[in-house]
Amino acid sequence: MSNITPAEHLAEVLSRFEDAPDSRLAEIMKCAIRHMHEFVLEVGLTREEWFAGMKALADIGHMCDEKRQEFILLSDTLGVSMLVEMINQMGAEGTTEPTVFGPFHVEGATPRQMGDSIVVDAMDADEPLTILGEVSSLGGGPIEGATLDVWQAASNGFYDVQDSRQTPLNMRGVFTTGADGGYEVRTVRPVSYPVPDDGPAGALLHATGRHNWRPAHVHFVVSAPGHKTVITHLFDSESDFLDSDVVFGVRDSLIVDMNGGRCDYDFVLEPTA
Repeated sequence: MSNITPAEHLAEVLSRFEDAPDSRLAEIMKCAIRHMHEFVLEVGLTREEWFAGMKALADIGHMCDEKRQEFILLSDTLGVSMLVEMINQMGAEGTTEPTVFGPFHVEGATPRQMGDSIVVDAMDADEPLTILGEVSSLGGGPIEGATLDVWQAASNGFYDVQDSRQTPLNMRGVFTTGADGGYEVRTVRPVSYPVPDDGPAGALLHATGRHNWRPAHVHFVVSAPGHKTVITHLFDSESDFLDSDVVFGVRDSLIVDMNGGRCDYDFVLEPTA
């Protein structure tokens, strides 16, 4: 009797998912398995390389806690996170483009009034910046009651969750538009910063000759009843790394002028059906 072939082995593995009660889970798992088997065959994966991969995954898990998600960081640096946003969040032509969510969002940021500052801990390097504009509906007018969840790294290049010297919820705020759809956020000009490279994701970057820097940006999640939510950034047009963002998040439409202490940008949301 001849030995079983890789194709026959794959067929047997896939057959075990035929009776899965969750059809969507079965679809995802079978597709993932097919691609994994094809990958192992294509690169001729050695036993030692397989062990190294298993160890790397275990190390990534050990780096995760309530403040850090190393798996998301790995997904970001491999371009997977951006691809997920592209297929799930991309709106109609004329709406604000999405980009990566990132691993440093915090639920429950402080609700603020329009024109309030998100700066809790002032720093010597701070360069005051006001971001303002309008939230509107594609093909329609301004949106009342739109929510802007805003966060960014401090002027030292760290988010509050990375830096015990910062007050919790520093550089974060949630704003809600009035009848005119206008918004105004007082903050500081963002700085370029390196993503954490002290874990497996960083080790992979360095092993493959890549840098670990993000261009200067401010995060926004903009949502409104009856509209698609957009997860996005505004990037400083004078920042370094705009053409080599480690997480592949830069889009031309999101690069803005932050000179003179003011940045104007209008968010446009797509109505849902």
